[in-house]
Amino acid sequence: MGDDPTDTATPTAVFQEHRTLLIGVAYRMLGSVVDAEDVVQEAWLRWAGADRAEVREPRGYLVRITTRLAIDRLRQSRSRREAYVGPWLPEPLVTGFGEAVPDTAERAMLAESVSFAVLVVMESLSPLERAVFVLREAFGLPYGEIAAALDRGEPAVRQLAARARRHVDERRPRYSVDPAERRALTEQFIDAAAGGDLGRLLALLAPGVRLIGDGGGKAQAPLRVLETADHVGRFLAGAAARMPGAELSLTELNGQLAVVLSVDGRPDMAFSLDVADGAIACVYIVRNPEKLAGVLE
Repeated sequence: MGDDPTDTATPTAVFQEHRTLLIGVAYRMLGSVVDAEDVVQEAWLRWAGADRAEVREPRGYLVRITTRLAIDRLRQSRSRREAYVGPWLPEPLVTGFGEAVPDTAERAMLAESVSFAVLVVMESLSPLERAVFVLREAFGLPYGEIAAALDRGEPAVRQLAARARRHVDERRPRYSVDPAERRALTEQFIDAAAGGDLGRLLALLAPGVRLIGDGGGKAQAPLRVLETADHVGRFLAGAAARMPGAELSLTELNGQLAVVLSVDGRPDMAFSLDVADGAIACVYIVRNPEKLAGVLE
């Protein structure tokens, strides 16, 4: 990338202008920061070698390349996901929608499209359905532009979009997204969990709370989804007792407030909470060390 970045006509400058969008598309497609960055790097190589005299609209061209590369990567990764040890969760993504996206409605849409709850549901979509859902629901692309990106007819894309939206709506939990409520419950959760206080934890958890832990066979985590306040509370209290001296910090992951637990300066766990009706409805815990490298950046 040796072009002068101050010249807006250079391939590098044009690509950098759209890089955030491309990372956003690739991450929502793949649920992996590392894979998303690999896909976008490959998109850069394709762009750098393209005959740009034939490219009428760089943004659409780059989205098309990135989407197709992500579909290919997603198809290749399906067998690895099937062999994954225990529940699979997305690689946590450090976000800053509060600072970067002041509009409340736009921020809510972006945050929801990258949330753990939605990304987990999207795992059950076909690669084409997932691509259509991401491009339409997260980024609002017109059906015609999506059809061009996927080399499909517009009627077929509309059918894919309707099917994907129906699938996600049927399976997506209806959780509160009120930031103040989430922050208050998250801070209370930190205090109760850090102290191993089972009674306080039980008071914060919904009766039907679920805990999904991702260790990937590389760190200790539940090998199945835990359910009910008693089971989840006892697990959290026991985990806290086994990790004295760990440091807890708040950060924004996947569009919402989250907790990172560090041991000796290295991230060991990332907690994300879903809230409904004033209680914690779901706890996501990522412990797979391969997914935690960037959470304290």
